[in-house]
Amino acid sequence: MAVSGSTNFELDVAEYIEEAFERCGLEVRTGYDLKTAKRSMNLMFADWANRGLNQWTIEQRTQLVTQGTASYQLNPDVIDVLSMVVRQGSGTSQTDINMSRVSRDAFLNIPNKNTEARPTQFFIDRQITPSIKVWPTPNNSTDTLVFDVLTRLDDADTAANTLGVPFRFYPCLAAGLAYYMSIKKAPERIQMLKAVYEEELERALAEDRDRASFNVSPNLQYYRVT
Repeated sequence: MAVSGSTNFELDVAEYIEEAFERCGLEVRTGYDLKTAKRSMNLMFADWANRGLNQWTIEQRTQLVTQGTASYQLNPDVIDVLSMVVRQGSGTSQTDINMSRVSRDAFLNIPNKNTEARPTQFFIDRQITPSIKVWPTPNNSTDTLVFDVLTRLDDADTAANTLGVPFRFYPCLAAGLAYYMSIKKAPERIQMLKAVYEEELERALAEDRDRASFNVSPNLQYYRVT
């Protein structure tokens, strides 16, 4: 028997909603059913952002610095900044220099915030519209901040939308929406659907991880042989 040769299976918002309702033992019958399910789906995406890193939502962005300016506003879709370097030069003379992230309290207690030099530290002010604050204040307008950001998932706006979710997350998306809808419409299935959702999500998050090597070396500075 010949295989299909197709690897483009993808559900749109309406199909996820139909799947969720069927798992609840229900059918989508009204426009309000679609509206309430889309609302639950978007709330679930917000919960995913609180669960950990969604690797496919990481983007690299840049910000040209301005001499004497220490604060730079980010796009509202940014959830957090994962790492940052300051880039000097370009082409074959380009150099990326690591910057250290500091806490709000540590940044507040820097006594000489107006010192101008190459930035070495940054603080993320996670307001509704987040911003980056760097120290020392840049001493030129040619360096570039290069940083990896965790961004929001695209909203489920219309029933015909597809979702920017990788194939490996399809099962937990369907299971999660079914659980969210059971809270509203099928309370007798809440525990069963929650268990399925948590299992599917745990499996997906475990797979969606950075597989770089990680080595730990002991500090032998105070080790003595007796």
